[in-house]
Amino acid sequence: MRVVVVGATGNVGSAVLRALQQRPEVTSVRGIARRLPDESSALRAQAEWISIDIGAAVDPKDATPRLIDAFRGADAVIHLAWLIQPNSHRDLLRRVNVEGTRTVARAAAAAGVGTLVVASSVGAYSPSPGSEVRKESWPTEGVRTSHYSVDKVAQERVLDEVETANPQLTVTRLRPALIFQGGAASEIQRYFLGRWIPMQLLGAGRPPLLPLPRGMRLQTVHADDVAAAYAAAAVAGRPGAFNICADDVLGVQELADIVGRGRFLELPVPMVRAAVAAGHQAGLVAADPGWLDMGMNAPVMDSARAKAELGWSPRRSAAESLSELLEGMIVGAGEDSVPLRPRDARRARLPMVGFRAGTGMRDQVQISPLVTQDLLGLYLSDHLTGATGGTARIDRMAAGFVDTPVYASLSVIAEEIRAERRFLAGLIDDLGLRRMPHRQALARGGEHLGRLKTNGRLLSRSPMTMVLEAELMRSAVLGKRGGWQTLADNAELLGLDPQVFDELADAALRQYEMLDEAHAYARRRAFRDDRETFSPAQQ
Repeated sequence: MRVVVVGATGNVGSAVLRALQQRPEVTSVRGIARRLPDESSALRAQAEWISIDIGAAVDPKDATPRLIDAFRGADAVIHLAWLIQPNSHRDLLRRVNVEGTRTVARAAAAAGVGTLVVASSVGAYSPSPGSEVRKESWPTEGVRTSHYSVDKVAQERVLDEVETANPQLTVTRLRPALIFQGGAASEIQRYFLGRWIPMQLLGAGRPPLLPLPRGMRLQTVHADDVAAAYAAAAVAGRPGAFNICADDVLGVQELADIVGRGRFLELPVPMVRAAVAAGHQAGLVAADPGWLDMGMNAPVMDSARAKAELGWSPRRSAAESLSELLEGMIVGAGEDSVPLRPRDARRARLPMVGFRAGTGMRDQVQISPLVTQDLLGLYLSDHLTGATGGTARIDRMAAGFVDTPVYASLSVIAEEIRAERRFLAGLIDDLGLRRMPHRQALARGGEHLGRLKTNGRLLSRSPMTMVLEAELMRSAVLGKRGGWQTLADNAELLGLDPQVFDELADAALRQYEMLDEAHAYARRRAFRDDRETFSPAQQ
């Protein structure tokens, strides 16, 4: 049996690849994602990979033939691709989440696929704030104040249309509860809490009193359990909807026991909603208040149908899943894909050399007495300063150009530059040199001040912005390459392996070439108001 997974690198996708490997019926797996995992990662070895954008920066008429080719010969397609952020880009979210589902479904039908398994959600259900358990027959009209819920409802309507138009295609919808795993902790924190929430402080002590919305209850499912459900659905080929959740429901007492010390304070929901809205507006909280609306109104689901017809049952409780997620957030856990990248620098891996930052090489290195350590320290600190500013700039580029065809390459470069900066900082520490943090702080501040430049547009993005950003980053990457080359030529004097720096210099050249492609895309639009820089219909 041949299975294709669309959106195979995220929280659920990575787990689904593992689950499919456990099914003896599955003989081959193909992974599709806009951003592919690095070639040296464990995830890359679990499938054959193809990079396809299902709608973020391409027109459906361009994505469809590529998807048909990728689906041809497959027995089942599992569609998981979904954008959670950025909240402010509603057109982009709708294009990927709703129209992208339509594109994938039509391509599956055209390719002769037998079964299409689609990731719906508890968020598609109409409000049911009480404790009554609901089956799959509960209406799917969603929560109108939640953009996620609204898009899940629209996705369900798309699947209704596809089923009617293609009776030969078995359409299966899984409606999971909140999906948790330790390896997705950093991704979930970025998407919902934001980088300003210091979850790591929970490692030093839990709050004595946990404030929670009055009447809050939570259903979850572990990523490995929901992945097993997707794999079972692909093999079984059963049409219709299936609720997927752990058997236990977490109320305020259970949440206080897991997150705090067992004591809680129930707050009026409107008060909590106002606080979330204010935090989101200020940029302190990533999730908008619609997520709270959906969470407070989601029904308690009954998963009996999945147990009976798919032979599925959860192996982990909701409490276990939440505890694992919380511990992952405390340590900054992640996995080897761009969406699942870890927060904790010690867990980050340099894709090109396989090194991890902060490995403590101090006992292994022996700096030659011929080296003037003050000069070496100043040189490395200057490069760390440049890397700090470059990291902030490339992160901003990747986030700002998410709806362009060059986003995938920019996000890959951003991940590599983040890892390189962590590696360089760890190298300075391991050599016993000083980082000079005030220089890095100035670099961050200077990059943020540079964002005030409008490039001729105050309320919208200027077509010049990508051109200028790409030009600056190309120069920075070439400067960085020179730094790696200098370290390679002096590696023996530092007691280091020159091959590491040769590989980093080669990686910098590849990054330059990708930035050159981004520049080529942008420069054709740099001075034109008649051509949309960020439109998927105009490549």
